[in-house]
Amino acid sequence: MTTAIAHPNIALVKYWGKQDRPGNLPATPSLSITLSELVTQTTITDAEQDEFWLNNILVSDTKVADFLEQLRKVYSIPALKIVSSNNFPTGAGLASSASGFAALITAINGHANLGLSPDLLSDWARRGSASAARSIFGGVVVLIPPTWRAAPIFAESHWPLETIVAITSDTKKLVGSTQGMQRSRDTSAYYKTWVNSSSDDFAAAYEAINNRDFEALATVAELSCLKMHSLMLTSIPTLSYWNAATMACMDEVRSLRTQGLAVFFTIDAGPQVKAVCLPKHADAVNQALQKVQGVQRTIRCGMGPGAHVVTS
Repeated sequence: MTTAIAHPNIALVKYWGKQDRPGNLPATPSLSITLSELVTQTTITDAEQDEFWLNNILVSDTKVADFLEQLRKVYSIPALKIVSSNNFPTGAGLASSASGFAALITAINGHANLGLSPDLLSDWARRGSASAARSIFGGVVVLIPPTWRAAPIFAESHWPLETIVAITSDTKKLVGSTQGMQRSRDTSAYYKTWVNSSSDDFAAAYEAINNRDFEALATVAELSCLKMHSLMLTSIPTLSYWNAATMACMDEVRSLRTQGLAVFFTIDAGPQVKAVCLPKHADAVNQALQKVQGVQRTIRCGMGPGAHVVTS
């Protein structure tokens, strides 16, 4: 038996769209931070046939099945019982697939003694979920060409930002990210513009983090988020992942900023809002978001570590 844990990451410079070639390759570079308090735990044991349990429910998951099939073309891996659980809403815009596949390949690597390097772990995690490549590592992480393997660029200690996650719904989203990305690529008139502008956003965010320039990071991160959701909204049929509480949280973050707090929002393919802030303002941001109508609860996170085995 081998157990591994991994943490979701949130992209400050987003990717939305895949390349039209094998390998589950993103269409654009991305930059993320790994979150400390959100956790996927995955336990692997040998079995007579593959089983996948998610949050105590036996499920049939084609992405996991396809992932194991790809892995077995290269490595000798027995039938496995996979038991995975998240301490946060699954499939609801909190990157559960990122932490899920990062934990899965890390657990399999330990259980089957594959001896994969961090680079190869990231490569395999990406094949399950592109953003999972980043959850192999902690701190600030990039996913860029030509290898499309993630790489940590700044440790957690470089700039210990905090993130307040405002949960506005526990419901699984109706349109998954993979399907949504395909729809946007095929139907949005702004898709090519999105792809072409992403490299500039990536460069701006990298420089802001390197210089610990919060205002510059806030500007580019919010812009990247809003451009991605604009791309979703201009897809046919439209993709709208927000609810009323999502928009209220965005307004609250903007209001807090006018009051002098160093905070910005980012939102992935779901209704949850992540408010990234300087540690000295985290208490105030947390308290303010808890009072927003429609917010069910908040989770306060620091910069998290990479995926790792905890028992074997």
